[in-house]
Amino acid sequence: MARHNDIGHAGEAIARRYLEERGYRILETNWRYRRAEVDLIAMDGKTLVFVEVKTRNTTAFGEIEDFVTRKKEDLLIAAAHAYMEHIDHDWEIRFDIIAILYLDEQSYSVKHIEDAFFPGLE
Repeated sequence: MARHNDIGHAGEAIARRYLEERGYRILETNWRYRRAEVDLIAMDGKTLVFVEVKTRNTTAFGEIEDFVTRKKEDLLIAAAHAYMEHIDHDWEIRFDIIAILYLDEQSYSVKHIEDAFFPGLE
């Protein structure tokens, strides 16, 4: 497996632990809908949270969270709609980004951006 895939998988595992340590209940990992994949779907109290995890080993090319493009947001929104329909959703939702600067398993930082974007707002 390519190193960038290894870093991505490590970042998703770190993000999951990070959320669980803060009381989130993970419902799904790598949930797919058409061309979209939601890295983590979790409950934060009564709020359904769709989480995009971005992991990089440098910030030389910009802030990690800035790599979540408008196209990616649109894919996540479509997947969220499908998931909400699938579970007969009737509560609040949120889209978060977890940006991880990863050097190795012992050396990384986590930046959690709650309400990173909202459907319909540009």
